[in-house]
Amino acid sequence: MLKVFLIIYSGLEHAFEADHLIAVNSLVTNRNKVTTAVKDGIYWGIGHTATIFCVGLLMIGLKYSIDEKIFSYFEAGVGGMLIVLGIFRLMKMFLKQEDDSNDHKHKAAFGVGLIHGLAGSGALVVVVMSQMKSTLEGLLYIVIFGLGSIIGMLAAAGLFSVPYSKTVMKSERLQVALTILSSLLCVFYGTKVIFENLNP
Repeated sequence: MLKVFLIIYSGLEHAFEADHLIAVNSLVTNRNKVTTAVKDGIYWGIGHTATIFCVGLLMIGLKYSIDEKIFSYFEAGVGGMLIVLGIFRLMKMFLKQEDDSNDHKHKAAFGVGLIHGLAGSGALVVVVMSQMKSTLEGLLYIVIFGLGSIIGMLAAAGLFSVPYSKTVMKSERLQVALTILSSLLCVFYGTKVIFENLNP
């Protein structure tokens, strides 16, 4: 039981990595309700876990070897996604478009989670392969780890959405300033990730 809790904690800690937090922060700037933002966090976590599980199935279950360089390109892809996410959010803000009228749709959060799952999944799966005794145990580890990341991301999404909630923050100017800052941070960090992973 202790081992399960430790794996969940690892997933929760993983959810709080910088690129994950920056991405989810940009996503929840659309939301006027904390509950809607929390759903974004859950969908992000599900997408993230689905990708890691698929990579794990390939590498652990089917013994398929993936070149380490490929994962550098995946990381760079995440950087590109962060840039697009930041620019897209700025465009929506200046065009005065809000997403809460369609709060049952969380495709963007799920898609961001899917792409994020590629970044770092190789390293995680290699660690799992070195520690687990069987294929089933390795895949189970990934599922439990994924549960931890879902819990972590729904908590992060809920916390980050508080300043954008109209019931909490009454100043529209401050909300706009926070959205611009969040979007620019997303673009800056995405550029940094691309440079670090593609620069020889």
